[in-house]
Amino acid sequence: MKELVVISGKGGTGKTSLIGAFAYLAENKVLCDADVDAADLHLLTKPEIMEHHDFQGGSLAKINREKCTECGLCRELCRWEAISEEFQVDPLECEGCGVCVYFCPEKAIDFPLSTNGEWYLSETRFGPMVHARLGIAEENSGKLVTLVRQEAKKLAEKDHRDLILTDGPPGVGCPVIASIGGATAVLIVSEPTVSGMHDMERVADLAAFFKVPALLCVNKADLNPEKARAIEEHAEAKGVTILGRIPFDPLFTHAMVQGKTLFELDGASRTGETVRTIWEDLLRTLNR
Repeated sequence: MKELVVISGKGGTGKTSLIGAFAYLAENKVLCDADVDAADLHLLTKPEIMEHHDFQGGSLAKINREKCTECGLCRELCRWEAISEEFQVDPLECEGCGVCVYFCPEKAIDFPLSTNGEWYLSETRFGPMVHARLGIAEENSGKLVTLVRQEAKKLAEKDHRDLILTDGPPGVGCPVIASIGGATAVLIVSEPTVSGMHDMERVADLAAFFKVPALLCVNKADLNPEKARAIEEHAEAKGVTILGRIPFDPLFTHAMVQGKTLFELDGASRTGETVRTIWEDLLRTLNR
């Protein structure tokens, strides 16, 4: 079983539109949306939720007032200033580090698990999908990413699926690290801009650190062909495989507005043929 994770150095590069197009082309796969902080693959796939689960990724301190002697040590130790003068814990300020629980001389602070979000097993017109939603201002997105990838792998093994297509988070932070470890390959989607160059270098270095083979395609490449070429040259120098360029095409936006993939709107377009060629090269690379 292979897993391809599509990532980018920042949001808005067309990553989800591209993986939606791949979802149309790929056979015998499981879809996985690991961009749990701002999940949007469901807007294209319109999943029917079959299973719904709570996600408990952390704990919050809760002071037992019957045991508390108001010695103030917890307020003194809490660097997040989450405990009020009335010894109430602010759930939005508490980071769940547990230092107050550990040092409380009266053992008066409970540390129950908190619900930080939800995850789902769904059916889509492209096949099964695992996705999630992290609660507003909630922490532990990396744990939730790990969870949805594990569930996608279980589902793929149970149904004898050959491929997991994962929509990864943007950036290089904890959720991205959680999304690429152990993957067969990552596909970096970049844009022909100065920041696109910088973002590509950061995610390529991250993939290299975790020894995950990296591939690249430049989206909207015809808007600045010179910068697109420069990005490809820098990527090649880092050992990244270049898959091709995708032209700027309003078809992507029109398809997204209608909740469809590029191929469902106009698969015979020039951009459609370009994406199909990239997909075929991608499959050959994955299966080497």
